Amino acid sequence: MWITPEEVLLANALWVSERANPFFILQRRKGHGRGGGITGLLVGTLDVVLDSSARVAPYRILHQTGESQIFWNIACGSSRKEITEHWEWLETNLLQTLSIFDNDDDITTFVKGKIQGIIAEENKSGKPQEEDEDPGKFREAELKMRKLFGMPEEEKLVNYYPCSYWKGRVPRQGWIYLSVNHLCFYSFLLGKEVSLVVQWTDVTQLDKNATLVFPESIRVSTRDTEHFFSMFLNINETFKLMEQLANIAMRQLLDNESFSADRSLPKPCKTLKNVSALKRDLDARAKNERYRALFRLTQDERLDGHTDCTLWTPFAKMHVVGQMFVSNNYICFASREEDLCQLIIPLREVTIVEKADSSSVLPSPLSISTKNKMTFLFANLKDRDFLVQRISDFLQRTPDRPCGLITQSENPSPSTPPSLPPSPPVLGLGEMPQNQHYSPNLPTAKKGLLQIYQQDVPEELGPKVTREKMKEESWNIHFFEFGRGVCMYRTSKSRELVLNGIPESLRGELWLLFSGAQNEMATHPGYYGSLVEQAMGKCTLATEEIERDLHRSMPEHHAFQNEMGIAALRRVLTAYAYRNPSIGYCQAMNIVTSVLLLYCTEEEAFWLLVALCERMLPDYYNTRVVGALVDQGVFEELTRECLPLLYEHMQDLGVISTISLSWFLTLFLSVMPFDSAVLLVDCFFYEGIKVIFQVALAVLHANMDQLLSCSDEGEAMTILGRLSHKTLMDQISAKRSVVRAIMTESAFSIEELEELYVLFKAKHIMSCYWGASSTAAERHDPSLPYLEQYRIDSGQFTQLFSALAPWSCGLHTNTLSSRLFRLLDQNKDSLINFKEFVTGLSGMYHGDMTEKLKLLYKLPAELQSDPPFLSHLDFLAQEVTSGEELKEAGDASAAGDTDERKEEKPKDYKYYLRMWAKEKEPKKESIKDLPRMNQEQFIEMCKTLYNMFSEDPMEQELYHGIATVASLLLRIGEVGKKFTNNGSQKTEVQLPSAVDALQPEREDSSGEGGSGQSLVSKALAEAQLETPPATAAGSDEEAKDDTSVSSYSVVSAGSLQCEDIADDTVLIGCASGDVVDRRRGSVPDADWSITFEQVLASFLTETSLVDYFEKKHDIQSKITACKSLRAVERQTSTSSDHDFSLNTH
Repeated sequence: MWITPEEVLLANALWVSERANPFFILQRRKGHGRGGGITGLLVGTLDVVLDSSARVAPYRILHQTGESQIFWNIACGSSRKEITEHWEWLETNLLQTLSIFDNDDDITTFVKGKIQGIIAEENKSGKPQEEDEDPGKFREAELKMRKLFGMPEEEKLVNYYPCSYWKGRVPRQGWIYLSVNHLCFYSFLLGKEVSLVVQWTDVTQLDKNATLVFPESIRVSTRDTEHFFSMFLNINETFKLMEQLANIAMRQLLDNESFSADRSLPKPCKTLKNVSALKRDLDARAKNERYRALFRLTQDERLDGHTDCTLWTPFAKMHVVGQMFVSNNYICFASREEDLCQLIIPLREVTIVEKADSSSVLPSPLSISTKNKMTFLFANLKDRDFLVQRISDFLQRTPDRPCGLITQSENPSPSTPPSLPPSPPVLGLGEMPQNQHYSPNLPTAKKGLLQIYQQDVPEELGPKVTREKMKEESWNIHFFEFGRGVCMYRTSKSRELVLNGIPESLRGELWLLFSGAQNEMATHPGYYGSLVEQAMGKCTLATEEIERDLHRSMPEHHAFQNEMGIAALRRVLTAYAYRNPSIGYCQAMNIVTSVLLLYCTEEEAFWLLVALCERMLPDYYNTRVVGALVDQGVFEELTRECLPLLYEHMQDLGVISTISLSWFLTLFLSVMPFDSAVLLVDCFFYEGIKVIFQVALAVLHANMDQLLSCSDEGEAMTILGRLSHKTLMDQISAKRSVVRAIMTESAFSIEELEELYVLFKAKHIMSCYWGASSTAAERHDPSLPYLEQYRIDSGQFTQLFSALAPWSCGLHTNTLSSRLFRLLDQNKDSLINFKEFVTGLSGMYHGDMTEKLKLLYKLPAELQSDPPFLSHLDFLAQEVTSGEELKEAGDASAAGDTDERKEEKPKDYKYYLRMWAKEKEPKKESIKDLPRMNQEQFIEMCKTLYNMFSEDPMEQELYHGIATVASLLLRIGEVGKKFTNNGSQKTEVQLPSAVDALQPEREDSSGEGGSGQSLVSKALAEAQLETPPATAAGSDEEAKDDTSVSSYSVVSAGSLQCEDIADDTVLIGCASGDVVDRRRGSVPDADWSITFEQVLASFLTETSLVDYFEKKHDIQSKITACKSLRAVERQTSTSSDHDFSLNTH
């Protein structure tokens, strides 16, 4: 084919000339055809790896003039016949014409113009218009795919990527081609060709994983085998596209429909390199699906674009950073931080859109006012003028329908299948026939069934009524602060109120709001009434099934024990079956609809059923219940991940799929007590399907012990069929009870405690099954209070400590966390509960300098190699005990009869009761109660401090400060030894040989061989090596100014390699000092010790250390990072998912 002339510098590189004339050269690619040899193999491999077009078009024609070294590629061909036709055309039509030119440049210009004219004429007459959207490189790759794999022209290529295919243990580098119906791979390396074609309908599973054997790989599982692909340049993009194509293929199987491209997709503003129109179509579909799912919008809603902005929130008096989404019927906002703020503004509610004056405080503001007198202020909009223009265009297209009127020309519901007829007209009340089936005057058209049957019951003042009144008051306060209706600000406060339970009087209104059904009902007034009139009286398979199940729907409830409730249920189910014949009627729809009718009018219940069946639970209620079966598979995977022991046992019994189907289809309404189930429906309409997964896992976890003891399927189903009210309420109220119990003992806020509890419980659940040190029963004791039920081991604590602690200690973090764990583990069972966990964190975040130092002071005592500290009282008790034993031994030898009489004397029980009462009293620890610290523990504390300071901005000042304090404390400890010389002399008298053996070391320590390094110097040197090297000192004058500090430094510049210690530092342990003469090489000094008061007083002398420990830390950022880490581990979509601009579509 003719191609746009391209410049070629090396004409003969990897090409062989077959024909030539003064102006043109016909060439063949080396290795193509017969006799390629080793050169052909190398060239073929290079073409595959580099995606060269020569693999598809091994023939080309070059244009050259005279002695010029520049060639122009003007044609290429996949066969000799094709290229020969082009060559003959050139010889026949151009050779004679070119011979009359005198200038070589004119010849080249003429040839290029002629070729471009031929290409333009071919495009004008031959190719369809839509193909022009694909770039030339992509069309070339599509031709290559069709040739390599024998695909028809109807098979459309979506995208292609370089990668490696693992055939056995050898990776084959090549290209993977993703088309609408196939996954293809081709590789040609040194004569070995690998070709793979897999239909998307044969794919059973797609996994993205990273293992030692397959790093960053994608596993494609089919019914027969598995294929592994790796070495992707962008594995996330490739995997998402493969998932999308596999889902489309599954959808085609289910719906018996072929794939159709979106012809209404707008053309891009600029040419996108190597991106096909089909790839843009699929990307737009994925973005629209995410947008509709995020804001619960109808299926016809198309995202026009989005932009970063801020929203002024009057309830918080602050600007919230997030993104504004604009579509054909809505303006939506979602904060960057999850659950902080979400907003939906239907364009039908908008009255004014105006640009406010910009300022440095509020750049590019935009004000939007609605009919309910609410005003929303957006700011920091990048292209405000374009955004206002787009909103104005959409506002002009928004129909202003009169209330209660809909014409024949208007479209039916957005989510109505195309096969359904449009909505029929709604007649006025006076024009309705006498045998009408639905009227706005019906009781069920105005109120929910529960309200109808409770209006005649005298109001009773009981606990339930009081609770309902309190809930109503809470929601009224919420409405006053955050607005009411579809434009309400949706925040974490809304979520908390939903979790506490929606009051019965507001349940219907809020279900409509959170499900998005209110928008459909508002845009289609009268649709339900007209649908009922059309559907009633017709006999179909769906209506027969509906009539059979009507009296099985909540028969125990008095609202469905009479014709009013039964008739309303019949109308709603029949209307929906007529609206959506592809679903019609499915068992379990009657149970869900009957609950909806208790709290909603008929029309509201109908639109809630539409939202449920077509958006929130798609494909759940058709004849094959495919959606429910898919979610059952997801639930089994979650069970395998979260409850592995139970999963294996349940798989043997085959119970999970059997029992969970009814849970998902009826939203637990058929298996739970009514009050609990309705509370679950509240959460479902707000949170979506994830609530069902969470509750199902909670049910299995709550009954785990009983299920593990089951021996057959019937026993397990009996247990799971007896779901009690306590199961759900305990799960909901556990967190609240724990937070309420500990909030008075912790400085954390309620929100922080709740989030910490969620993280702690997640670690507990994992430790129940993956911890090796104890069994699940030891970790979870349901008989204990909620505060002490969940416990984690040392490994789980280390993970939480590393993620949440304000002190980063580098390589020393694990050591520090293990010591803190042993300190918090009061009963020494190698497990800590939530209260102990929060106690440790609270001291680090909210304690004053004394509390933080006290914590660091205690940690070295938790060394596993050493016994824990003995307090002064313990030492005294030991001395008294040993003294009494000696005295009793002496008395026994002198007067044994007297001792026997003493033993026979009855003991004073009141004394023991008083002692027991004192032990039970909580003792408030003071600094005087802390034991003395020996030299080895002091060294460990200094190591910890050095590691803590390594990543601080004030690193050098802190190193100066700790060096000064450590030197001062060493001197204090040495001075303190003088008061205990008598005790040490007694010890030396008992061990004369040991002292004599160590005498040479004492002599050497003052010489050059010892270099005067003390134990602390070596320890701190090791700690310093774990931190980044210190910066050089500024000048000699600065060193002189620091003389007062560095003169007491603990270490030498040589031992620590710390350049911030001045040259005039006086080192402990030098030849002139007599203190270290008493130190014994690497053996800690047993007589050396200090008190906590001395440590605290020394630290208070250094401003840098005081500032460090008085500095406040925010745990919220740590919690957010920890939650983000968990989200990444669960493989959520990356930020690139939403990487599209406002003017993309």
